[in-house]
Amino acid sequence: MKPLLKTLLIVCVLAAGGGFYWWKTQPQAKTTEGAAAKTAKADSKDGKAQGKEPKAEGKASKRGAGGPVSVRIVVAAPQPMPVVIDAVGSAESEHSVAVRPQISGVLESVMFKEGDYVKAGQPLFRIDPRSTQATVDQAKAAVARDLAQLAQAKEQEGRLRPLMEKEYITRSEYDVAATLVKSLEATVAASRAQLEQAQLQLSYAHITAPIAGRTGDLSVRSGNLVTGGTTGTPLVVINSTRPILVSLNVPQRDLDDVRKAKNAAQLKVNISANRGGPTVAEGDLVFIDNAVNVQTGTILLKARVKNEHEELWPGQFVAARIILKVEKDAIALPETAVQPGQDRPFVYVVRDGKAAMQEVQISRQIGSLVVLSKGVKAGDQVVVDVPYALTDGSTVQVKQGDVADSDGKRKSGSEKSESKQAAAAEK
Repeated sequence: MKPLLKTLLIVCVLAAGGGFYWWKTQPQAKTTEGAAAKTAKADSKDGKAQGKEPKAEGKASKRGAGGPVSVRIVVAAPQPMPVVIDAVGSAESEHSVAVRPQISGVLESVMFKEGDYVKAGQPLFRIDPRSTQATVDQAKAAVARDLAQLAQAKEQEGRLRPLMEKEYITRSEYDVAATLVKSLEATVAASRAQLEQAQLQLSYAHITAPIAGRTGDLSVRSGNLVTGGTTGTPLVVINSTRPILVSLNVPQRDLDDVRKAKNAAQLKVNISANRGGPTVAEGDLVFIDNAVNVQTGTILLKARVKNEHEELWPGQFVAARIILKVEKDAIALPETAVQPGQDRPFVYVVRDGKAAMQEVQISRQIGSLVVLSKGVKAGDQVVVDVPYALTDGSTVQVKQGDVADSDGKRKSGSEKSESKQAAAAEK
């Protein structure tokens, strides 16, 4: 019975302790909930107060919308601008030779490296010459034999001539000796021709460069047997690179302008590695095709470039700019100043502190500059980098030192003063 009493006593003590803990913690929970509710109300009030601020800011922004628009301008001024035709072309060798052996034999040696620049007459290959050398020696022996026979025949003819004149022998006997001399003379000539042919074949054992140029890939290495003839893979291909030709196609509508400029000796061709890149070479127009390509409507032109430093490579695609002439007093503006219009492009001209829309006529574009034929005259202040809010009649404000140069780049007041001082120094 005693263990049971102890167990009941422990249960009663735990129950009393749990009830006391619940009684102590209940008021604190309520207090915490009340505080959280108060905090939420305060936050909602703050949110309403903050929600009113954007409306105030929006009203302020609307009030500032009617102010002057800050712009950057460029002063239109006459400047020399070329009249050009842009085209895509390809460089090609003016002279290309496929070197092939003219006799058969073992290729003994190669006397250059792949890709070397070689001069005309420089030794390239050597073919085993022993077979052709033997033919030459045989031809020399034949010539010597025929010369000996001819000498004997001439002596015989010389002995018979006085006998024939004294009628010790008949005329027909003498004619046989004279005919033998002439026959042997022809034999000697034929033997000499064969000797020259054999010597020529021997010279083919030493292959030299027929032109100056850049060598390509070797198709046969030393030690291999090569066969003479015009068929088969060449030993190497040599392409001349100094000078080099640039072939390009231009629209047929430009043909008359090209011909006039070529006859006036004003035409130049600038070559770049890619469109818009720097000029790497200059050339002269040397060829105008005699017919227009009816399928493409273009005419083939070729320009010769000195290419002394091999800036261009055969087969390379390049960008070509044909300069027909230079217009001395052209009006050119940055492309950011010209805006597309519903009928035609236009610019904004600043007059009396306001922007005025002015329609223009574009002649051509060169790089980042647009050359105008109508619409803008020298001295006009034209807006560049047109702001979105700018409209016809808008009041504008040009900030101090916010005038662009002819390329549309920003030029500060100090830069303008420096440029003026530099110009004065040059004068």
